[in-house]
Amino acid sequence: MHYTATGLDNRKIAIWAFIGSECMLFMSLISTYLIYKGKSVVGPFPHEAWTDPMTGRVFHGILDIPVTSASTFVLLMSSLFMVLALAAVQNKHVPKHTTGDRILGSSRLWLFMTALAGTTFLGFQAFEFTSFVHEGLTIRRNLFGSTFFTLTGFHGAHVTAGVLWLLTLLAIDFKRGLTAADEMVVDMCALYWHFVDVVWIAIFTLIYLIR
Repeated sequence: MHYTATGLDNRKIAIWAFIGSECMLFMSLISTYLIYKGKSVVGPFPHEAWTDPMTGRVFHGILDIPVTSASTFVLLMSSLFMVLALAAVQNKHVPKHTTGDRILGSSRLWLFMTALAGTTFLGFQAFEFTSFVHEGLTIRRNLFGSTFFTLTGFHGAHVTAGVLWLLTLLAIDFKRGLTAADEMVVDMCALYWHFVDVVWIAIFTLIYLIR
């Protein structure tokens, strides 16, 4: 253990500093989206209907809130799985007396479930991006497309990094087993994962729910 003057492990300080810098990044991206919100000259638009001048076809708002709500629920559930994974690692030294205890205390199970939920969220995002492109919305189409794909794309990249981190921990758990001595490493991953979830709550509220 390497502690700082704050009494915290230096790795914990490092992850908090990293998350702080990431907060500034996402604040700038969200601010850019809000500044240009409603200023697109041509469609598609997020909530408003629009008419394609080439075909005369009328389109409704391009955002599919029910689908994105489902992906949001999956991502939020992944935070619960991450909490259970961390608790399982912290309690590795506690004897398990029943089969139920062994299942509920399995770090492998909950790490896998967290990674699976994160991958499912990315699948939803890939489906959404593909649907938008088919409907004519690309990153170069209008201001909404540019700010939307940049913001949500960066978030998706962070989720991808988190899934890879989780899979790395899962591989270590299968190879030698995570123990209470690995608590800090798993805790750092948990902090990052919860940060990604909180950022998505802000994005989902500002883009999908607020017209």
